[in-house]
Amino acid sequence: MTASYTFDVFTSLDGFGAHSGNWGGYWGKQGPELLDHRLALYDQEQRMVFGANTFRAHVQMLASSTEESEVPLRSHGSLSLNRALMAAGLVDRVQVTLFPVITGQTGLNPIFQGGADFDLELIESRTLDGHTQELIYRPTLHV
Repeated sequence: MTASYTFDVFTSLDGFGAHSGNWGGYWGKQGPELLDHRLALYDQEQRMVFGANTFRAHVQMLASSTEESEVPLRSHGSLSLNRALMAAGLVDRVQVTLFPVITGQTGLNPIFQGGADFDLELIESRTLDGHTQELIYRPTLHV
């Protein structure tokens, strides 16, 4: 049995992973349900996978580990790494937390820009705090 891999990403409705505006963290849309849900996700045993830029941004929070295991893998952010892993067919789930904003003027880091085409099978969804959507998909390379 191999470990499953989840690409976990936050986005605005127009597909940006970050912003340069005065929105605040989580585009100012975080609520207690979202925060509790996200905290619970990280209570589960899993290994975090980061690209170089995301690793450098989170290095102070990370513990070092060299163990190999079947524990699920999760990556939050690391956009170029995950685009490459998806193109190679190595991503089992794409977990998108969709904030109800459009950041047309202030959006940064287009999540899937330059990536391959995929068909997505919705396998789970929920609404958090009455407005933020969490959508979990199984990606298949579109041919």
